[in-house]
Amino acid sequence: QVQLVESGGGLVQAGGSLRLSCAASGRTFSSDAMGWFRQAPGKVREFVAAILWTGGYTYYADSVKGRFTISRDNAKNTVVLQMNSLKPEDTAVYYCATDWKNIEIRKASRWGSWGQGTQVTVSS
Repeated sequence: QVQLVESGGGLVQAGGSLRLSCAASGRTFSSDAMGWFRQAPGKVREFVAAILWTGGYTYYADSVKGRFTISRDNAKNTVVLQMNSLKPEDTAVYYCATDWKNIEIRKASRWGSWGQGTQVTVSS
């Protein structure tokens, strides 16, 4: 069983920045990627960003491209989401995910393990 622990959420004004971290531990880490999703009240969980462990190729949702950056530390099994130029519509619970099924990386149903989530609130 893999455990994912997110940290770094909080309250920030529009235009500000936050840095989310996700540390993976537990069983031998064999997933090809790690990702971030978010879920606002009353909305479905949506893809934010993902990164492949090998090669470091990254994927972003159009809504965050150019503002968010995902990066990884393979040795520490940690993924970081740097969020800049935050907007009120970025407000959500952010979830880290792993155990990707190697298909349709932007779909939440293709990921098998999730963290507990961390709240990000952006005030206008």
